[in-house]
Amino acid sequence: MKAGLALHTDKYQINMMYAHWMNGSHQTKAVFEAYFRKLPFGNGYAVFAGLERIVNYINDLRFSEEDIAYLAKQEEAYDAAFLEELRTFTFQGSIHAMKEGALVFANEPLIRVEGRIFETQLVETAILNFMNFQTLIATKASRIRQVASNDILLEFGTRRAQEADAAVWGARAAYISGFHATSNMLAGEQFGIPTKGTHAHSWVQTFRNEQEAFDIFAKVMPDQVTLLVDTYDTLASGVPNAIRTAKNLEAQGKKMNAIRLDSGDLAYLSIQARKMLDEAGLSYVKIVASNDLDENTILDLKAQGAKIDTWGVGTQLITAADQPALGGVYKLVERQVDGEMKPTIKISANPEKVSTPGKKEVYRIISKGSGKAIADYICFPEESMPPEGGKLKLFNPLHPYMRKNVRDFDAIKMLTPIFVDGKQVYDLPELQDIREYHNEQLGQFWPEYLRKLNPEIYRINLSEQVWDMKQRLVAEYMEEHVQEPGED
Repeated sequence: MKAGLALHTDKYQINMMYAHWMNGSHQTKAVFEAYFRKLPFGNGYAVFAGLERIVNYINDLRFSEEDIAYLAKQEEAYDAAFLEELRTFTFQGSIHAMKEGALVFANEPLIRVEGRIFETQLVETAILNFMNFQTLIATKASRIRQVASNDILLEFGTRRAQEADAAVWGARAAYISGFHATSNMLAGEQFGIPTKGTHAHSWVQTFRNEQEAFDIFAKVMPDQVTLLVDTYDTLASGVPNAIRTAKNLEAQGKKMNAIRLDSGDLAYLSIQARKMLDEAGLSYVKIVASNDLDENTILDLKAQGAKIDTWGVGTQLITAADQPALGGVYKLVERQVDGEMKPTIKISANPEKVSTPGKKEVYRIISKGSGKAIADYICFPEESMPPEGGKLKLFNPLHPYMRKNVRDFDAIKMLTPIFVDGKQVYDLPELQDIREYHNEQLGQFWPEYLRKLNPEIYRINLSEQVWDMKQRLVAEYMEEHVQEPGED
């Protein structure tokens, strides 16, 4: 039987659930928000992903008998009545989230979870796990796409991914952000992602010589021929043999698709291979490149004039090698006190870790004139949007003197209801629709925000009510807990 994910959580979540249950506070209402504090890779934006897996997780969230038996053996010696409570547990809360494929930014809520503290605490670990990984990979893939422009992008990372789930869901995240196909057959079956593949060096090594290997492969799959040409010597052996195979295919009325380069100086080899193919009358044969590619190497190769049409990106993408974690967090922003919901704040010696209190909405402010995004605006749900008079005040939370008044705009609510009182109210879109939504999102932003190097910083603004609430709660805490020098 397939194991469920109820125990895909940190132990302290179970311990806090138990402590609340023993204290009688487990029915207390709470609101948590998930967000990240810093954009990954030095990028100007991130791409939200992971929602489909979160939805599946919430729908299937049950403690099995095996889970209960395992918890009963823990050294904490959980009360039997608590374990019985878990046996009947289902998620009864509400979740709002960004849509997958949305461009998102630091310090804005991406997911909001409301419900009993008993359930909102439990789901933290899994939600962050799914959101952090898939958003990271989708963002990396989008960066690569920005550099590759209209070239074909293939996700080749399965064998270097951190286990099967990372490979499959990472392939999906890459496809959302513009990759065209994956080598992973399970991802293809599960999500309908196009699959692409060539052959390994071992195929060539299996036969008496390279030419025989190429000819047999072409004979078996004459409509799907891409030949790996660097097993022995790319220019002296691989490309000439591939040309001969291509000519044999032409005699049968077929056309070879491509050659693949997987080692060496890809710029030089692709330029020389292109020249050889063109001189042989094979201008239609494309060149595929792989070998630890990422947005930086692709940009460098393009600057060197590489004649590469298709990029196979593996390790650097699927492991997000230059930043292997997003760092998303899940913070309590509102709690029930004497039957009334009250905002709460986390104070830290690190200013960037001070949370923003209260349940919040996120609006994307779009200029009616240009159709482009001006800022993301974070406010309380009860605040009217657009405000009366149609004028919106934007100010930088770190530098409040930096202000801007905006008129003639559309305010797009970014957080969508996913679950309401435990019931799924959001129909998960097809993957192709998510991919198209991501393209629409990119179209809402000026190129300055999307570029790889030194992107323009996009505005994330708090409403004055949210800002004032945060300052008031900080001041109250400081007054209550921080003593002046010399005070007892």
